[in-house]
Amino acid sequence: MVHVYNCHPYASQQIVQVEQEPVLFCCGGRALFVVTTGGCKVEAYNLEQEGCPLICRFATMGTVRSILHSDIGDYLVTVEEKNSATYLRAYTNWRYQAEEKARVGVRLLGHLLRGSSQRGGAQMEIIEIPLSDHPVAVACCSVTGDLLVGCDKTLVLFTLRRQNVQNLQHPSNTQQSSSQCPDKTSNQNCSFLDFERSVILHLPGTNPKQVALCAGYVAVQTDLEVLVLKLDTKYELNNLELEESSEAPKKDQSEDQADFLLLPRHQELLGERAKDCDIPIIIEKTGLEDRGQNTVSYVLFRRFSPDYFQGCSVEETRLHSLKLQPLFTSSQSPVEEPTCVFCFFSLPTTGYLYSLKGGVELLSTYQYPEKVLEAVLTDYLLHVITKSALQCFTVRCAAVAARFEDPYIDTTMRACPPCSLEVCALRMQLFIGLRSMCVYDRHIVLFSTADTETPEETERSLHRRGLMLKEHTMLTGIFLAVGIDPTTTPALESLLSRPFLSRKLTMSVPKETSAVGHGWNLYVVDTVPPLTLYQEMVDYSQHYAQNNQRSESLWHLLSEAHLLLRAALIQSSQLQCRSRSGSADSYLEKQVTVQTHRPEMEEAFRENCAQLGDCFSRGSQSYCHQALPYYRMSGLSVIDVMARNRPVPSSPHSYGPGFLFYLKHYLLEETDLHLSQEAADEVIDIFSQSEPLQLISVCASSTMTNVNPARTLRILQQLEDSVGVSVALTITMATMLLRLDDLPLYTQLMERHAEMMLVYGFIEEPRLLLHGGIGDQHMNICPTVLTQQMAKSQPGLLVATMVALHENSKVQLEQVDHMFQVLGCENSLQVDFWEAMLMASSHEAVIQELLFRLSSVYIDRLVHTSTDKQLHEPPAHRSLKSADDLINSCSHYGALYPWLTVLNPLHSTSFQHLEALHKMQSLLCGPSLSVAAVAPFLESLSDKQLWGFSLHLLCATRRGHYNCSIEDLLDRCPQAIIAYANHHLQDQYMDLWWQKLLPELCNRTRIATDDSILLAALKETLIVVAMETSPAHFLELIPDDGTASYFLPHLLTCTQRHLLA
Repeated sequence: MVHVYNCHPYASQQIVQVEQEPVLFCCGGRALFVVTTGGCKVEAYNLEQEGCPLICRFATMGTVRSILHSDIGDYLVTVEEKNSATYLRAYTNWRYQAEEKARVGVRLLGHLLRGSSQRGGAQMEIIEIPLSDHPVAVACCSVTGDLLVGCDKTLVLFTLRRQNVQNLQHPSNTQQSSSQCPDKTSNQNCSFLDFERSVILHLPGTNPKQVALCAGYVAVQTDLEVLVLKLDTKYELNNLELEESSEAPKKDQSEDQADFLLLPRHQELLGERAKDCDIPIIIEKTGLEDRGQNTVSYVLFRRFSPDYFQGCSVEETRLHSLKLQPLFTSSQSPVEEPTCVFCFFSLPTTGYLYSLKGGVELLSTYQYPEKVLEAVLTDYLLHVITKSALQCFTVRCAAVAARFEDPYIDTTMRACPPCSLEVCALRMQLFIGLRSMCVYDRHIVLFSTADTETPEETERSLHRRGLMLKEHTMLTGIFLAVGIDPTTTPALESLLSRPFLSRKLTMSVPKETSAVGHGWNLYVVDTVPPLTLYQEMVDYSQHYAQNNQRSESLWHLLSEAHLLLRAALIQSSQLQCRSRSGSADSYLEKQVTVQTHRPEMEEAFRENCAQLGDCFSRGSQSYCHQALPYYRMSGLSVIDVMARNRPVPSSPHSYGPGFLFYLKHYLLEETDLHLSQEAADEVIDIFSQSEPLQLISVCASSTMTNVNPARTLRILQQLEDSVGVSVALTITMATMLLRLDDLPLYTQLMERHAEMMLVYGFIEEPRLLLHGGIGDQHMNICPTVLTQQMAKSQPGLLVATMVALHENSKVQLEQVDHMFQVLGCENSLQVDFWEAMLMASSHEAVIQELLFRLSSVYIDRLVHTSTDKQLHEPPAHRSLKSADDLINSCSHYGALYPWLTVLNPLHSTSFQHLEALHKMQSLLCGPSLSVAAVAPFLESLSDKQLWGFSLHLLCATRRGHYNCSIEDLLDRCPQAIIAYANHHLQDQYMDLWWQKLLPELCNRTRIATDDSILLAALKETLIVVAMETSPAHFLELIPDDGTASYFLPHLLTCTQRHLLA
């Protein structure tokens, strides 16, 4: 379906003052090139100036049958005839012909002129390009300036080169002009254009009618087929001269089938499936300098079948207007490959636009109202001509480019109309006898001539009618011979009225210039600037907005305006990149013009996004989500959006689904902006009327801090009366009471549910407690008023809730730390949270981080609570979990070793100090804490006091340093040695009883004979040694100077145990 809107894309119109009737013409380089009657002279006219004044004229070497201009290199390429021979020639430096007595040089491909070329090349050069076959069609690449020539069953690719003066003696130092040299004629005093035949593609059985070339894409068009290929170069050592890229070409059976009528079937093959077409390709490499290996991949194949039974002749199903259109985005430089490449071709009644990069896709199908003679695709519009009118259609190139350029398109951040959006026709401008057209920038050149018929055409028409009559008589006789009377069957009678066997004669033949013509004109029609056309589209859309703001035509027209602005902004960025890289003066002038209007275009773009947001905000439920990205791109504040969506009092419509979708997402975002009380109350009213169940989420938003609490509380109470009691609703109402400083009623509401149920309520809506980056670890969170109150009155609930939120991935560990720091609870509730997290977490990385943090906190508390002054001060905060609670409920806290009770002080320290000591000792007794991680903290801790010594001893024991631990313990607290030995000197360490402990005790008692503690320890040690050793071994352990009566009972015990064993 094609929408039709009566907009005016065409502005001024002028007639080019050409003296003789044009035979051919083309555009490029700000100029119009006209081949006049006779075909041996080219005239160049300035398209950018009023009246299109003549720039220059020059003669050609033959009769021009085809002419084309390339912006890259600023050269003309022609197909010429002379003496029944066809030639391909390129004309460079043609602008020098504006000077009087300008020189002209003629040379062959690859042969530079020695004379004037070395002096600066200030002359026009005609480059003769030899070919083995007659050229049928030519095309120039708009990105690189390369030349593609289509011959019968062959395509020849010529690479554009720029030869420097010094390269005349060193021809190997050539550079490709398309990517390394600017295409300005002013620079030609140092370099010259030349071509190198690089690749020949053989396409057996294919007769090209049109060809196209763009950034490595090659398109070939026959009467009913289009084939698009991608030519790539891989640099490898092996270089084959002839390579077949598909199966061997089938035998050409055209001669055998000349007497049969073949009807090809419709076929469309996209992407890799295109290689299944029956067109083989053979690559013949001819370049002498480039040693790369060329490869060809199939991209697109489309075949059409003429539908004779619908009254269409062969002529009406012939393809035309093949074009490959590149499109660069703002982030690209002109030396890069284009972001997008589009392929357009057309039947007389239907046009087709494909996107080739990033997956081949049919974007648009253009259904023309009448037979189209020619069509030209541009970045903005598609221009077509019929016999009596010029018409333009919208295109979807900008929609494809936007999605390539911006990965956030089609998300909640940014949007763009879909690529599949139905196209529309904007305007039909009538002309008389249009024949051909070409387009350059905003200039459309049309050639029209009066309908005349020469005597030769009259004779040809009579001959054609005679053949058709003869054909009809013959076919009628065939049907009658088999017993079928065609006159009794309308379908057969209609069939016989169409040309069948004489189909070749019905094909159009290019008309020669009529000597009896009654008049002709060459028009230049300028299109309006995109901003002007956009404004007209907006004004046009108001007609639909007044009748129905939910009209599909309103959305469609605004989408067309959006794509028009996108294309203009993309082109302005592209022109800016080209001007920076030193491209032609035309790009510089265009860039100055476009950049002057860019602020206006950006403002218009934001206005259009707001209008599209309005359209989607009131639209159907299916597309309501589009309102959010369009409103975001518009730059409107939420207050502005609310004002645009207020329903008219007399209107039956309420708030649209798209507006509610936008508002909900805005409230979910964590920003530093806060709505005023008036705006916040309006938001409450909007959701209380439209979606009451969303009120809890609305009230929890950080932007709603200025809402009227009393008014909101009444609305929440009404909601509770209608839907019943819920935990999240209760917490929300309690928050409003807290803002009203009604603590008794707040407490009553919070006690309505059990603590665990309140935790579930906070998991459902964590923004009741925290504002900021919920779920985003890179953003800090801030506590709400409710959080501050809970830190004072319900710290246990707050800690449990934070643990639950962390375990449900609602907050990160660092974010909770920041919250407690804001609350001023970094030394109290924050530590309680870490202890609770250690009990709940199962992630090893989190556990080790928590163990490290808790160890540092416990050691810091031990250091700062060890002074005499602080021993008698009451604790500022009592931990939620005592050391015994943690030992009993958390596996990471181990039970205190029995010998620690001897070292721990009982009444000489504060409760806070003792709690910190027990928790630190418990972590060291547990299985999870890494001693190496806490060693730096313990090194700064003094061991002068027994509690400090106990921690150092625990670390040494965890590391397996039992020998030094035994010595240290005997030095500092010998009464704990037996308890220490009983706990640690077991199994593989049992031999330390007699190897280390017994000798140490003997030595020490020998010095201090009256030390009862050492004597008691020695006695206990001898009992253990007697139970674990043999009598002979025990005798060896007794010191030589020992008293026999002291050791004899233990030896007797050892002997008796040994005998019993």
